[in-house]
Order: sequence, then C-alpha cells, then structure tokens
Amino acid sequence: MENHDIDALVRAQKNYFATGRTRDLGFRLDRLHALGDAIVKYERDICRALWLDLHKSEQESYLTELALVYGEIRYHTRNLKRWARPARVLPTMTTMFTSCRVLHEPLGVSLIISPFNYPVQLLLNPLVGAISAGCCAVLKTSREVPHVSAVLAELIGETFERDYIAVVEGGDGVNEGLMAERFDFIFFTGSPAAGKSIMRAAAENLTPVLLELGGKSPCIVDRDADLPTAARRIAWGKTINAGQTCIAPDYLFVHTEVKDRLIEGIIAAWEEWYGKESAESPYYPRIVNRSAVDRLAGLLDEGRVLYGGRVDREDKFVSPTIIDGVDGGSKIMQQEIFGPILPVMEFTDPKEVIRYVDSNEKPLALYYFGKCRRDLFFGRTSSGGGCIDDTVMHIANHRLPFGGVGYSGMGKYHGRDSFLAFSNRRAVVRSPRWFDMTVKYPPYRHFDTMKKFM
Repeated sequence: MENHDIDALVRAQKNYFATGRTRDLGFRLDRLHALGDAIVKYERDICRALWLDLHKSEQESYLTELALVYGEIRYHTRNLKRWARPARVLPTMTTMFTSCRVLHEPLGVSLIISPFNYPVQLLLNPLVGAISAGCCAVLKTSREVPHVSAVLAELIGETFERDYIAVVEGGDGVNEGLMAERFDFIFFTGSPAAGKSIMRAAAENLTPVLLELGGKSPCIVDRDADLPTAARRIAWGKTINAGQTCIAPDYLFVHTEVKDRLIEGIIAAWEEWYGKESAESPYYPRIVNRSAVDRLAGLLDEGRVLYGGRVDREDKFVSPTIIDGVDGGSKIMQQEIFGPILPVMEFTDPKEVIRYVDSNEKPLALYYFGKCRRDLFFGRTSSGGGCIDDTVMHIANHRLPFGGVGYSGMGKYHGRDSFLAFSNRRAVVRSPRWFDMTVKYPPYRHFDTMKKFM
C-alpha cells in the first residue's frame, strides 16, 4: 500500500466519522452483531489459517483466539447502553445547584496494530472496543502471519465499509506510512522496543496511545504449593502457542525443597499432552519464523538443559525445554524468551525473590503458587496482572482490566475498559440561570466566609 493510499484512507475515515453515524448506539450494536456473525462465518477459514501460519490446532485456536473475541462481543452488546449513558456526578459546594455529568464520546479515527502471536484476538478484541465506543478504525495486521492476515482482510472487507473499518497489510514501509498519519488514538500490541518507536511517532501529534507490551513474567512456586496442580498449569502456560505468549511464565523461581518434584511434574505433563516426540504432535504449535528459531536456539547455550533442547530450523520447531543452572546475569534472563524454554532458579528466602523481581522492569504478569505468602509476593511487587495458583487465566475474564505497567505497557482494556480506552470521558457542567455565585467575581465580597466551604 502506497503512502498516498494510506493518507486517502485516513482522510476518508475522518470524513465518515464527521458524519456522526458511528455515535448512534443502534449503529454500534448492529456493527457488533455483524462482526460476531462474520467471525462465525469465517471460523473454519480462521482456524485453517492459524494452522498454516503457526501450526495451531483447531482446539487451541478456538480456546485462545475465537472464544475470547466471542465473549468480548457478547459482553459489549449486553452492557453498551448502560456504559454509554451519561453518568451523573454530585456537585460540590462551589458548584452548587449545577448539573454535573460525564459524557462518553468516541475519540475518533483509531489505529490498531496487532502482533503475530495471537493475530485474531489481539486485532479483533480492540476492534470491539473501537466499535463499542463509536470510533472508526484502521487495522494493521502482522506480515508474519500472511494466511491469517488475508482471511481477516476478507472478513473485515466483506462486513464493513472501508471508510469505517479497514484492514491494511504490508511491512515496514506501510508501518512508517501509518505512523506518519495523525490518528486520534493508537492501540499497539508488541515488544517494548517497538512500543518505544510507536510512542515516539505518536508524540509528534500528541496522539494518545495504549501499549500492550511484554517483559519477563516471573512464576514463583513456594514450598507449600500444590505441586501436581502447579506443574500442569505452568507446563500449559509455557507451551500454549509454543511459548509465544506475552503473559507466558518467562522464568521459574522455585523453592529449593520442591524443585525436583515440580520439574518432574512439568515434564510429565508435557509428555502426557504432546508425547515424548512433541514434533509429531498435532497439538504442539511452531515458532513464527526461522529467525525467531535461531534466536531461541542461541538461548540454549547457557545453563544445563534438563529436558528438551531440540531444534528443527526448517520445521520452525523448538521443543518444550527446561534449563537449570541460570542466574540473573545469564543471557537468557536478559530478554523476554517468547518461546517454549523455561529457565529455573531456586530460592529459600522469599525476600531474595522479591528483591530480584523489583530490581528488574515491571512484568506484564506475575504468578504465585503457594498458600502462606501470596499476600507478601503480591503486596511487595508490581505487575500488569497475575494469578494465584494458575497462569495466563487472568486474560480470560473480560470483566477484569488487562494491560501492563511501566515497561510492560500502559493502559487497560477488555470489557468496559475497552469501551473507556477508545472514549473521551467528557465532563460537562450545566449552571442554572436563576442563581449566580457572586463571590467568584471581583471584588470578591464575603470571600473569607466562602473560603471555609471551599
């Protein structure tokens, strides 16, 4: 797509938004229903595309992509009228007799940039928020998943007017063209490095951004944890989508007394699900491209591989892997892994875990397995979200806000938070004509008395 085409598209969407059509609640609800119907129609094509691009099984595709979008659409259609209603606010002494309200107005033309790892739900879930709030949207898909991108472009093109919602495909040149435009809001999901680039470009136009990034999400297993449960849930959280999940457990901090039993349980879970040869399993996904495989293979050099460590570059395969003997200075602990490799560190004193987590960038998620010290770990650390006795599942409840903090992102979405993300909360005060607080005018008569009530 050429830059002049991008410019023409953005201008067309601004003109469409200016008609006021997207502000109508009936229109928004109709378009949400249309999106849901279109996904149902294209469900088989979407699953096939996810298999071709990422080797995702139909079951995993539904569980981690489609189900989340269906749930988001249902939640918005059931609650949108209530969310959009002007909210009354009580006046203060200095605004007595006024009517105070908060209006929710759409921000305007939004840009939604999705990554490759969950290319359906990380594009369509924000789109639900944009439609719900009354915005227009330009959707940028990832070039790393061409089959998914093609299906989504067809789905969106068939369902919506291009001047209202449009998919844009392409590589770096298209990204640069998009970032040169003046959008009213940018929603980006990707790496912290790319997030910095987005934020720099947005700053040129003072465009608000919502950044969903990543980081190294710790998984802490205490000595009083339910080890069979912990093992299965950590094994699952680490290998869905072959570990290419922004909220996957990035590294394991396990109490010395239970380390060996926990690792045995994780390995047993993997072999139960994928067999001893996970490359032959129809349920084990692949890495997105060969350069990502090479990067992951380079992380196997440090520490000691306790399990796995197999790499097939041509098949874009990296086996479920556990690495022992690493510390905070190891190369694998310096970057988000984004793959099925689990480095293990051990502890006896919980304070050393807290010190380590707090001395690094704030992660997108934190997971704790145990009974007695959950309040300690969640009270003394910071993360975008997290789970106790589970992994990843906080993303599944659309009633919970989802997002990062600090280095792992800014802004929240899902459910009502998505509606608010794409909205401007506009404060409006209506003053009565029959009453005028003269103390606010010079020469400020009775001001000393009024000060007592301010």
